[in-house]
Amino acid sequence: MNIDERIRLLQATPFFGAAKESSITLLLDLSETQKMPKGGFFFRQGERGDSLYLLEKGQAVIFKQWHEDEYPLRHVRDGDCFGELAMIDFSPRSASVKAEKDSVAIKIPSSALHSLYQQDPEQFVIIQMNMAREVSRRLRASDERWFRHQLNTSFHVD
Repeated sequence: MNIDERIRLLQATPFFGAAKESSITLLLDLSETQKMPKGGFFFRQGERGDSLYLLEKGQAVIFKQWHEDEYPLRHVRDGDCFGELAMIDFSPRSASVKAEKDSVAIKIPSSALHSLYQQDPEQFVIIQMNMAREVSRRLRASDERWFRHQLNTSFHVD
């Protein structure tokens, strides 16, 4: 993908939708392309997280591991972002992400966002707010799935 296509891809995501082209260009200049073969891991649960990813091409599964079992949380496809929680709360990765087919992602390190903060704090805040909104949407969807599951198992609050 050329730089103009990458800029349009990022601007089409919830995280970077309102960001200026110059801000996205800065982030891309400080990012790297990560190619992942089918079965490869972008990262594993428990690892230190210092970047978020935008899946340029491919498909991956986000899952939690418990003992020897893997429990899928969601699938990501072209144009989806993942790994942002570590950028927000500075905690270890809460889940693993494994490529389900050969994939290419843009790896945006926290240092790139820090550089954007130094250069254009307003753009940095817009992106942070966008990330918070998207995480909130995902949390609401997760709460709704949990609620529906509880209804199906006849759980009642006294």
